[in-house]
Amino acid sequence: MYKPHSAAPSKFGCRPSSFKGRPRFPNKNKSRSRGQRGERIDFSRFIKRGTHVEEAPYVSKHTFADFPFNPQLHKNIKGAGFVSPRPIQDQAIPTVLAGKDVFGMANTGTGKTAAFLLPLIEKIAKTKGLAKRETVLIMAPTRELALQIESDFKTLAFGFGMFSVACVGGLPIMKQIREIKLGVSFVIGTPGRLRDLIEKKVLDLSTCHSVVLDEADRMLDMGFRDDMVYIIGKTNKERQTLFFSATLSPDIKKLTEQYLKDPIFISVITGETLKNINQNVIRARSKEEKLSKLHEILKKDGSDKVLIFREMKHSVDSLAKELHAFGFKVGGIHGDKRSRERIRILDSFKKDHINILIATDVAARGLDIPDVTHVINYDVPQTYDTYVHRIGRTGRSGKKGTALTFVPA
Repeated sequence: MYKPHSAAPSKFGCRPSSFKGRPRFPNKNKSRSRGQRGERIDFSRFIKRGTHVEEAPYVSKHTFADFPFNPQLHKNIKGAGFVSPRPIQDQAIPTVLAGKDVFGMANTGTGKTAAFLLPLIEKIAKTKGLAKRETVLIMAPTRELALQIESDFKTLAFGFGMFSVACVGGLPIMKQIREIKLGVSFVIGTPGRLRDLIEKKVLDLSTCHSVVLDEADRMLDMGFRDDMVYIIGKTNKERQTLFFSATLSPDIKKLTEQYLKDPIFISVITGETLKNINQNVIRARSKEEKLSKLHEILKKDGSDKVLIFREMKHSVDSLAKELHAFGFKVGGIHGDKRSRERIRILDSFKKDHINILIATDVAARGLDIPDVTHVINYDVPQTYDTYVHRIGRTGRSGKKGTALTFVPA
């Protein structure tokens, strides 16, 4: 956010700060915008022609059959349609099976969920029948990602008699409490609700010998650092810890040094997504022109599955209403919507019942939605890192994508 400069009195005898409402500032450089953290974003960085690069396919060192899994787990892997291990799975699974701590750099959609679920299911299966029950804790930044992980767990752990609980806000806490009391092997949740359950003396993590922080950088971005530290502190000191993050920021590095013991570093970030994305800006002089140009883009052939980002919650709702009035199949999600409503809208988007989804950054974090053809920044993102994260939702798996950003004319 801009801060007013200390200015000399104007010809009217008062400083700008004496006016009520938002201060107005001269636009010295129309091609630039300043984000919340003081970062200047040059709009020219939003313009880049995508080049479809045929990269050499990754050659796995292992097949799934090579991993020493229980026969039932091998059966579940085949049932899930897994053919050959993806890079993060190929490298992480043997390391996790060996009981080592891991720091994995991987984006959403790279197969990392199975990279930690499969070896941890195998680990817990081997402890079944022992007097001391072990639990696995998986922390994720958003309720959508936590529920997605639990859904994958139920598929991969079928037939083992293992139970899980999704501890997320927005869904009934009493149901989660009942499931915990009945006994679970996998606790999957968001930091806020996990901390609530610990403080209520419902969730005991002293038997937790395996901890996963998925999208750890996003949890820090969302202000969960204190909760993360508190929750990890409640787990068993003799534990295996797995961190997965898309970036290695100073804060993430500090956490890894604090909680990981001689970790194995694995990185499968290639940057190939950006190569497949055509990036451009759309200039608009007014709200009316902006909406009209968006309407034109959405009507064009090829705009099959569109993700639109807005900065404010109320802006998501207002744009959804305007596009619905134009006859588009559209839904909107943000932090104020109930969990069930967000889940329903996301499911509709994934199943192509609607083809336009409008979201705030908070609501969209952790989402893995295949085949998004367009990402549209209807509002300029606060930082360039946010921009890169947003447009990474398209151009996946070698497919072409389009990223458009609306900027002032």
